[in-house]
Amino acid sequence: MPTSEIAQIEMLAAVDGLIQQLTNWSQKSTGWRTAQQCQAVIQQLLPRLDMLRVRLESPLVIATFGGTGTGKSSLVNALVGSYCTTSGRQRPTTTQPVLIAHPDTDLDRLGLDLSQFQVEQKPLDQLRNIILIDCPDPDTSEESEGENNLTRLQHIIPLCDILLYASTQQKYRSARVSDELREAAVGRRLIFVQTHAGLDEDIRDDWREQLSQQFEVPEIYFVDSVRALEDQLADRPIDPEFASLQNILSTQLGKSERLQVRRANLLELIQHAIDHCAQKFEQSLPEIRELESFLKQQHVTLTTQMSQELRSELLISRNLWERRLLSSISDSWGASPFAMMLRLYNGLGNLIASASLFRARNSAQVALIGALQGARWLGDRHKEQAAEDRLKRIGSFGLDDNTLRESQLLIDGYTQAAGLENQPQLTDSLERLQTEAAHVEEEFLSDAGTKIDGIIGKLARKNSGWFTRLVYESLFLTFVIYALVRIGRNFFMDSFFNESRILPIDFYVTAGVIFLIWTGFLVMMFTRKLKRGLEQEINQLSDQLAQAKLSHGLFPHLEQECRQVHSLQHSLVRMGGEVHHLRTEIASSRILGSWKVNEPTGKAGSGASHLSSQ
Repeated sequence: MPTSEIAQIEMLAAVDGLIQQLTNWSQKSTGWRTAQQCQAVIQQLLPRLDMLRVRLESPLVIATFGGTGTGKSSLVNALVGSYCTTSGRQRPTTTQPVLIAHPDTDLDRLGLDLSQFQVEQKPLDQLRNIILIDCPDPDTSEESEGENNLTRLQHIIPLCDILLYASTQQKYRSARVSDELREAAVGRRLIFVQTHAGLDEDIRDDWREQLSQQFEVPEIYFVDSVRALEDQLADRPIDPEFASLQNILSTQLGKSERLQVRRANLLELIQHAIDHCAQKFEQSLPEIRELESFLKQQHVTLTTQMSQELRSELLISRNLWERRLLSSISDSWGASPFAMMLRLYNGLGNLIASASLFRARNSAQVALIGALQGARWLGDRHKEQAAEDRLKRIGSFGLDDNTLRESQLLIDGYTQAAGLENQPQLTDSLERLQTEAAHVEEEFLSDAGTKIDGIIGKLARKNSGWFTRLVYESLFLTFVIYALVRIGRNFFMDSFFNESRILPIDFYVTAGVIFLIWTGFLVMMFTRKLKRGLEQEINQLSDQLAQAKLSHGLFPHLEQECRQVHSLQHSLVRMGGEVHHLRTEIASSRILGSWKVNEPTGKAGSGASHLSSQ
């Protein structure tokens, strides 16, 4: 297979793939109004793309375009070489479009309603590769059978491949015709012709400068159509410039150029639609970003609020967990001196209560004290059970409905401003959040006690290492050893030779007080460290629970919709890059003009209205 055929097949495959991507993009579900509008534009464009694909091998359809009296009909007659359509200089003479084709051309494949045309079939060689249509004027309001000229023109233009734009010295600056050309030029090649060469001055330089702001203008022809027709009928040599124009239409627009024109038209239509949609996205995306920002802000605010409330609830049982932690550390240290002090501190309440037994004078007092101790033990067990129940209840603890309603009302305003439609109501959001809370409670708190045991075990291992133990045991024993050495030396040495030097009772009282202060200080420093660690773990536990309950966001449907919007935008950008790449692979025509896709059209959305009208 020749290389040119392989390249042709690859190009067609790439175009087909691009059209399929556009089809998939237009069918994606979204509640964003802007995206829905753009999808509607693409869906209206797709049938035109299919028509262009089908008509790749058909003759090119060339339509005249220009203001009243610019000699369009005369130009068509001259190009054909015979009188096919009525011409005039002032009032519009073409109200019913005239279609001129070769008798062998299958007109049914063009998709035209032939009943709306005056069909002229001429067995001319120059008509084998093209079909000429003499169109009505876009700048008049002549009506016939309920339609004006502009409406008829708008029905014809989408089915054309090339526009033969004729103008004169008097008409080339017509704003109305220029506006219509700007809309009609998308997806079509252009040939620019200044007519009435026998009457008007050559204004091509000024016209080119005006056109080049929005169009690629390789050539502008300056012809006298009336004289050219007369020369042909009289079998005289025709003007070289008109001959060049006639040669382009009859010879140069052969099969190879025909395929290139249609591919270029198809890709230009796609790029124009994608650029239009991308522009609408960029105009509307700030509102989507504001909604996303507010959703994140609400998520952080509500998560923080929930975390604080959960933390407050968890901290109620902190004292119980501190005692369990202290017991775990003292048990791991065994019977060391400082560990004994920790046990003494941890059981200080029970110790004081037990000491009251020594004050009992009879059996009744012993029984009363025993009953009080039993009640205290039962109270401690009740507190432990209450702590476990509180931890289990914490799973359903969170934000009340009023807080959620307040957030919903605020978000509704951003949602409406962003153009998101068909969003779930507040009741659905509350029910969903409650349902998720039930799942979180079941998954996160099915082993509530195990989680607390894990936290206590983790802190116990962290704070009972050999270095921590060495520091506190050494500091504690420093005073004890000092006091014992001082007392032993005084008893065995100093007082052995002089009994008056024996330490008085005041020394022992002072030493005892200092011992209590020193021990209390060490125990306080150690338990303070444990409290800080336990509080940090409780904070992490509350944050973990709050994040688990809001892991999918407070309003996941809105967050998903925002992600879908960005996905649609990224797809547009990617497809736009593919179209640009394909267009660069098709060499620019040296004989045909075209619309500058990357240039501003001067009217925001003008291309959209043109696409919509088709």
